[in-house]
Amino acid sequence: MATTDKKKECLQILEAGLQAANPENIIPKYVTPTQIKINDKVFDISKYSNIYSVAFGKAGDSMTRALNAIIPIKSGIVVIPKGSKSIIKGKKFQIFNSRHPKPDQTSVKAAKEVMKFVQNKRGDELIIFLVSGGGSSLLAMPDNITLDDKIHVTNVLLKSGATIQEFNCIRKHLSKIKGGKLVENMKCDGISLVMSDVEGDDLSSIASGTTYMDDTTYADALEILDKYKLKWKIPIEVLQVLEKGAKNEKLESSKKSKIENFIIANNSDCLEAMKKTAEQIGYTVDIMQIFGDLKDAVKEILEKISESEKTCLIFGGETTVKVLGKGMGGRNQELVLRMLKNSRRSKPMVIASIGTDGIDGNSVFAGAITENIKIDLDIMKEFLKNSDSGRFFQKQKGNIVTNFTHTNLMDIGVILR
Repeated sequence: MATTDKKKECLQILEAGLQAANPENIIPKYVTPTQIKINDKVFDISKYSNIYSVAFGKAGDSMTRALNAIIPIKSGIVVIPKGSKSIIKGKKFQIFNSRHPKPDQTSVKAAKEVMKFVQNKRGDELIIFLVSGGGSSLLAMPDNITLDDKIHVTNVLLKSGATIQEFNCIRKHLSKIKGGKLVENMKCDGISLVMSDVEGDDLSSIASGTTYMDDTTYADALEILDKYKLKWKIPIEVLQVLEKGAKNEKLESSKKSKIENFIIANNSDCLEAMKKTAEQIGYTVDIMQIFGDLKDAVKEILEKISESEKTCLIFGGETTVKVLGKGMGGRNQELVLRMLKNSRRSKPMVIASIGTDGIDGNSVFAGAITENIKIDLDIMKEFLKNSDSGRFFQKQKGNIVTNFTHTNLMDIGVILR
């Protein structure tokens, strides 16, 4: 892909971001064979008779491998997305591959096994939970609704443009495991190490706060359905569960966390590593984070691009995209295409954006890279109208392929002048 020097440098900077997101480079910062030390808190783990691990999310297997290299884990469970081949082998870890972003039967089976595993541990034992983004659909325990209903709701929300916080508020109120319910009746001690894939590192949103708690209500969930005018698209059984919960406070999920949850990595870690690399190459660097609607984010990025030579704008975060057509692509590829469309009259630059998990939208690509070459405006508009950015970049040979990266710290992007 490094067909020019500029593209080569751009890919080098993205690579630094991906390395910073690798759990093998994160877990050892906090864990030693005898203790876990985060901020000013020190957990003595030498006092426990047995230590177990439960990992779910896109980084589940790589987090487990990094932890198991430092602490001898007695046994554990790893739940990762279908298609992602586990990088940890061995008999002591039970591995599940569930569907993402929509749950499936394996998600339900994995949730039941995790629940059983957690509730069977004794008071002198410790479970280390390893949580990363994607956990919401990998563990599913629908509450008084069918799995099909849950999948239908997920489908509707994925296309609605709702934020991940709003999405997970609804998921938490249709689940017997999310919003801290997994650890509610646990007899042993637990600690949760979390890689953040949401804005503001909101613990109740990452993997739907499965080991944390829930700071939203049934009423909030109903309001979100109203906000996006989705009530008529939602099965009646689902609405009944939410309405019943809104009327009865006793049904509300826990508002207090039973175990300590710690963020051990976030998107800023990637951006800082990228900045260091860009500066070493000789660029003047600016950093920004983008959230919310993709079209607004593109405007923000365009405003931040410097006119000076040898400048690098690094951006990260996660945008939302309204899916318009039946095309193939994702928010990173669409962002690069929209940037290309809006920067045709600008000075030469390289534009790239990828998902750190390696999978962008419904495509097999991580993202895209391009130079702001002149391309017919109508052609670009046609691809955008059909949410088909993936195929656009296939024609341009601009898709970036990483395959599953076994991590997830949102999206990262680079613009080089």
